[in-house]
Amino acid sequence: MGTPQDVRWTEAGEERSARWFSERGEPPKCVVVADGRMTPDNAYGLAREGTALLWRGDFADARRLLGELKVLADQALGRVSLSGTSAEAFRQYRQAQSERVRVLGMLLLPFDRNSVIPLPGAPDVQQAFTEAYGPADEPFVVSLRDVLQVLWAHDQRRKGFEVPALGDRIYPHFGVFTPVRRDEYLDLVAAAPLPSRTTAFDIGTGSGVLSALLAHRGVKRIVATDQEPRALACARENLVRLGLADRVELLQADLFPPGRAALVVCNPPWVPGQPASLEERATYDPEGRVLRGFLSGLAAHLEPGGEGWLIISDFAEHVGLRPRSDLLADFDASGLRVVARTDARPKTPRAADSADPFQAARAVELTSLWRLAVR
Repeated sequence: MGTPQDVRWTEAGEERSARWFSERGEPPKCVVVADGRMTPDNAYGLAREGTALLWRGDFADARRLLGELKVLADQALGRVSLSGTSAEAFRQYRQAQSERVRVLGMLLLPFDRNSVIPLPGAPDVQQAFTEAYGPADEPFVVSLRDVLQVLWAHDQRRKGFEVPALGDRIYPHFGVFTPVRRDEYLDLVAAAPLPSRTTAFDIGTGSGVLSALLAHRGVKRIVATDQEPRALACARENLVRLGLADRVELLQADLFPPGRAALVVCNPPWVPGQPASLEERATYDPEGRVLRGFLSGLAAHLEPGGEGWLIISDFAEHVGLRPRSDLLADFDASGLRVVARTDARPKTPRAADSADPFQAARAVELTSLWRLAVR
């Protein structure tokens, strides 16, 4: 989460502070204490102006207020007027979505030591927060929206998700991409012909699911990289449980490990842009840095006759953010040629959501596995 910071407020005439826990950066500069007497309209107005609400009422009332704030925020989002090109309209919508995320993050909960919420009716969140952030030895403050995200992640980690090509389950951790709603790319990787079963690099391994798939298909040695320690811990746990840890080396790295491999696989974020929340980091790639870094470095990390597998959605093309010609030009500039491409339709309910201003783009979106080789 970066450098620890404190959130400060005045309560009962005293200046108080606690550690700020958030994946979104700076703590709010203005905080007021609130309880069940706070109306949704007043809370929404304060949040929009930059004033956070530190909750001191029942936990159930906080959940209810967040739901009411979500209705108001969604109504505001629906009133956004979009204009210009598809790309300009998408950026305008993203800006409005970021504002929605900011507003909904302004309802805060206090925590005592050991990750206990000192509010009537609050659930036991100790295990979920210890999994997400480690042991807490001091009071802290978290937005209710983030609390619910931690609890959702804890539930996903407990249940896992089935990967038919593995014949087993993967158990994601908090802050690690979970292909629960978009798993079409797993079938693409399971079906693509392997150039070799000797070595593979898995770039940005996340939960370790692609490394597990490749090992399951018979690849003898895999090096999986990720920048995030929590992703590497998640991948390690999954690979150990699957009995594949002896064939996968995990390495903290930005993109490539040293050396070359017969196969290099990467499933980067597929939309150029800034993520507005933790869960969006797997979707939005600021300035296309990950995609371009993978393509520009791929040739130097492939063995002779090897292939790079780029798994990416074309949604950005349909909203004018990245023309297909730009992607093909990046291939060419990186000294790469296309061996083949296979496509799959994402399984997303948003493609049928008439309230989504970009429904038409989602309805024709494809996820592709591009098999690339050195030219």
